Amino acid sequence: MNARAYWVDAPSQASIREVELPQPGPDDVVVRTLYSGVSRGTESLVYRGNVPESQHEAMRCPHQQGAFSFPIKYGYITVGVVEQGAGLEGKHVFCLHPHQTRFVVPRNMVTPLPAGLDSGLAVLAANLETAVNGVWDANPQAGEKISVIGAGVVGGLIAWRLQRVTGASVELVDIDPNRAQLAASLGVDFKVADQASKMRDLIVHASGSVAGLNQALDLAALDGRIIELSWFGDTPVPLPLGEAFHSRRLTIQCSQVGHIPPRLRHEWDYSKRMDLVLDLLLEHPELSCFIDGESAFDDLPQTMSKLVASGGVLCHRVRY
Repeated sequence: MNARAYWVDAPSQASIREVELPQPGPDDVVVRTLYSGVSRGTESLVYRGNVPESQHEAMRCPHQQGAFSFPIKYGYITVGVVEQGAGLEGKHVFCLHPHQTRFVVPRNMVTPLPAGLDSGLAVLAANLETAVNGVWDANPQAGEKISVIGAGVVGGLIAWRLQRVTGASVELVDIDPNRAQLAASLGVDFKVADQASKMRDLIVHASGSVAGLNQALDLAALDGRIIELSWFGDTPVPLPLGEAFHSRRLTIQCSQVGHIPPRLRHEWDYSKRMDLVLDLLLEHPELSCFIDGESAFDDLPQTMSKLVASGGVLCHRVRY
C-alpha cells in the first residue's frame, strides 16, 4: 500500500511525497485521513528550522520520520476513518500522526470519536488537550482575578475552559482588536493589550511573543502566578526580572502538554485526558469558531508557507 505525505525538505521548503505503508499486523489499524490540522506555532518553528538541537529528541512526535535537521515528516493532528483492523472498520478516530493521506498504526494509538462528534471539529482535539492540561497546571483558586494573554487557538481555549471551571470572569488579552469577536463567541471578556487590567492573580501566557510574556509580568499582582504555554524554539527571551519581579514575589511556571501535573497523575492518564477532550468537543460545537480556514492536502506546501508568513491565523484545517 502506498500513501502521500507532507514533508519539510529544508528550512521553508516543503513537498508532498509518495510513501510506502507497512503491512498491517493483527493489532494494527489502517486509517484513511479525512482531515488534519496545522498546529501553527510548533509547525512554524519546524518549518523554519528553529527547533534547537538540544530539543530534537523532546520534540519528536508520534510516527515522525526524518529529523529536525531535515528532511522531516511532522504533524500531530489527524482525524480519519478506519478502513481495516481491530474491529473498528468504519469508525472515525483521532490520531497523533503527521499529515498523510493514509497510515497504519497500532490500535492503541487511535481514539474513536464519540458518536455525534463532527470529524471536522475533532481537529481541535490536540489544542484543546493542551488547554485542558494548561488549566490543570494553572490550578486556579476561588476568587482569583485571571487573565489570558494571546487570543490564538490555545489562549482562547484556555480562557474558555478557565471561565467554565472557575465561574470567574476571565479576561482575554490580545494586540489584535478583531479578537474581540472571538472572545464574544466564547463568552469571555476581552481587552486589547494596552488596556488590559492589572493586579491579576493568575496570568496564562499563550501569545508566543516576548512582548506578551513581558506584559504578563507587568499585569501580575503581589504573589501573582504566570503560566507560560508559549514555546520559543531557539529564540532568546529577555525578561525584566529586576524591577518589581522580586518585590511582588512573582512566579513563572511552564505548562507543557507532554506531562500531566504531578498532583493528578494518580487519577488521569493520556487516554482519559483525550476522552475528556473529545467529550468537550461533542458538548460544545460552538468551538468551531476557532477553525478559520481550510485547504486541500495537495496544496499544503504552499499553504504552510502562507500560514507561517501571516499573522492572526487560528486553526487551519486540511481537507483530504
